[in-house]
Order: sequence, then C-alpha cells, then structure tokens
Amino acid sequence: MVDAARARKLADRIQQIVAEMLERRIKDPRLGFVTVTDTRITADLREATVFYTVFGSDAERADSAAALESAKGIIRSEVGKQTGVRHTPTLTFKHDPLPDSARQLDELLAAAKERDAEVAKRAEGASYAGEADPYKKPELDEDEDEPSDRAGYSAT
Repeated sequence: MVDAARARKLADRIQQIVAEMLERRIKDPRLGFVTVTDTRITADLREATVFYTVFGSDAERADSAAALESAKGIIRSEVGKQTGVRHTPTLTFKHDPLPDSARQLDELLAAAKERDAEVAKRAEGASYAGEADPYKKPELDEDEDEPSDRAGYSAT
C-alpha cells in the first residue's frame, strides 16, 4: 500500500495526462466536448477511475463514452510512459453526474426565488388581519416606569 499523498499526486498527474490526450491526441469524431473532472486511484495504484462530463445531449454522452472506451488503451500506454510507475493502472471512465445535479439544483433555487418574489409582491399591499404586534405586553402602572404583572406586584 502507498501513502495517500503519493496516490493523490499520481491521480492528479493521471488526470492531467488524460485531459491533455483528449484535447490533443485523440481524434475520434464521436468524442464530444469532454471535461475530466476528477481522478481517483486505489491504494495499491492498480486501478484508476477517471470521472468526466460531456457538454451536450444524452446521445453525445453515449458517443463520447464509446470513444473513451475505444481510446482507453492508447491513453493507458501514455499514462505509463509519462508517470514512470512500475505497473500502469487500468483506467475506468465514469460519467460524473455532479454538474448535472448542480444545474438541476440551480434551476430549483431560481424557481424558489421566483416564487418568493411573487409572494413578496402579493404581500406588498397587504395589511395585518389583527394587530401589528400580536404579543401581549405587561401593563404599565401609571406611577411606575416598570411594568407590573397582573396580580398588582411591581417587577423588581
């Protein structure tokens, strides 16, 4: 087993190599606008999982997944050359759903903000059904500055 810092450095380096390969060397027409978001590697440095996102539709996402699977061998050999580790890790490509979830969350927050603005607009000209301050206040005695309770004792 390897320490976590070395594994993280190797995962970061693999992420850089994969991103560079996808940008410059892989010329598959099925490959869409792919962004490598994260890379995780096992503690024994044998398997690396590369997370990616694809800008576009579900069909483009499926095409990009097929292109990544077909280019996996070329990318792995380049990772082995550039990292210099004894055993080049096997690569697994996984679609990262996090940006899609973030986009959906942003849409929900925008809808909630719109509804809040609508409620505020309705409440703009509204008045209270009862008193403005519905809480009971202790009565002040005429000769004292401090409130007294209902039994007639003064508060001290």
